[in-house]
Amino acid sequence: MNLKIIEKSRLWWSLSLALTVAGAIAVIGCMVTFGTPLKLGLDFVGGTRLQLQLDCPATGAQPQCQKPVELADVRAVLNEQDLGGAAVQLLDVDSKAQDRHIIAIRSQDLAAEKRTALVTALEAKLGKFDAQGTLIDTVGPVLGQQVLNSGVMAVLLSLLGIVIYLRFRFQWDYAIFAVVALIHDVLITVGAFAAMGWFGGTEIDTLFIVALLTIIGFSVNDTVVIYDRVRENIAQNPTAPIDTVVNDAVNQTLTRSLNTTASTLLSVVAIFLFGGSTLRDFSLALIIGFISGAYSSIFIASTLLAWWRSRPGYVPPKPATETETKLQDSI
Repeated sequence: MNLKIIEKSRLWWSLSLALTVAGAIAVIGCMVTFGTPLKLGLDFVGGTRLQLQLDCPATGAQPQCQKPVELADVRAVLNEQDLGGAAVQLLDVDSKAQDRHIIAIRSQDLAAEKRTALVTALEAKLGKFDAQGTLIDTVGPVLGQQVLNSGVMAVLLSLLGIVIYLRFRFQWDYAIFAVVALIHDVLITVGAFAAMGWFGGTEIDTLFIVALLTIIGFSVNDTVVIYDRVRENIAQNPTAPIDTVVNDAVNQTLTRSLNTTASTLLSVVAIFLFGGSTLRDFSLALIIGFISGAYSSIFIASTLLAWWRSRPGYVPPKPATETETKLQDSI
């Protein structure tokens, strides 16, 4: 395989721009609908979340199990309990059957008595719930805001640390375009979850922050491998056109990049399929981010570097001293 990456740079940039703009529209939609760029989960905004599952054994003999739960019935109970502003989502125990036997409710912070009264009223209306399928989480609003601030700070500090690392390992233009590729991957992932939150009600939690940090680490690792090869090729043939150097570097590392991404995705896809609802959004964020990271390393970081160094008036930087070369090779 010998890809002509540079010749179609505008195509790769247009594709990334289109995805980024679509994500930005979804972010704006979330801002208008929810007041935040993403639909924040309980971890960030605080409140009480109840997940209740109808008690339906395999035989499905109970009348309550013969039909899906109706959203209007749940809403009616919530209104009776003065909880009309609570968010409700109906989920499937069996996605193929689309049974809608799981009720997810997010509301303001509820005291134990209020939660008990709500569950009792729902059981009277819908039928008995399975104790094994009942989940109740409560997070205070102050703690939720602290978690959100800490998560955003962790992402920003990781980006700053990567900029410093790349500056010591490479020249400035390498570092800048590697960070552009990182931001690209974060924006694509955030945009995808903004769209899912806007259209499907998907909320983000602390695991989403963990996913972003993991994506940043994966993406920069792939970009560093390509940039290392670019630097080696320039050192071996300083007079070669930068487009040829970058094309060669990408093709020389392409198999490694694809194999690494594919093997990583195998485990993440397995988590998505079999990890349960708790890990599903987390693994989905990783899948989107890893694919975006592999794409941006090959098609964005490399083409931007070639464009920058081939533009009219570009002055090549001074060759690294022996000390600088040893430092770059050691980190």
